[in-house]
Amino acid sequence: MFLKMKVFGLTIDPFTNVPIVILKDDGEKNALPVWIGVLEASAIASELEKVQFTRPMTHDLLKDLLKQVGVKVEKIEVTDLKDNVYYATIHMTGGNGAFSMDSRPSDAIALALRTGAPIYVESGVLEKSKHMDLKGEPREKGPNEEPSLEDFTPGDYGKYKM
Repeated sequence: MFLKMKVFGLTIDPFTNVPIVILKDDGEKNALPVWIGVLEASAIASELEKVQFTRPMTHDLLKDLLKQVGVKVEKIEVTDLKDNVYYATIHMTGGNGAFSMDSRPSDAIALALRTGAPIYVESGVLEKSKHMDLKGEPREKGPNEEPSLEDFTPGDYGKYKM
């Protein structure tokens, strides 16, 4: 089952200084942190903040290219989490009908923000993410266990804004 999500914000992993995009459902009952690269975080942040550049950035160029060839981004889906790697699919329609493409979630999210396409997350991905620690690694049980994402509140994410 897929849950509709929105970009809640960007933060920095307090342990690794790697950017994280936080997705939340409309009721803010479910959150999915996705570790992303600095350039992708910049692309997402610039769209969230509506920063205008004099020349098109990569995701703006892709949006414009798709529009010119008559392709519409219908939705993006974060489909899996395997070996600490998130997977996504971009679903589109064009002159030849519907099609989809594999994508990194960060690129799919940046494109969805620019095109107004909805973002969905497979419920199994949410469940798998609960078993990861804040470094994005599988959690190991033990008395000296590091905090998990379940231990963070929405207010904690704001402490590490980009």
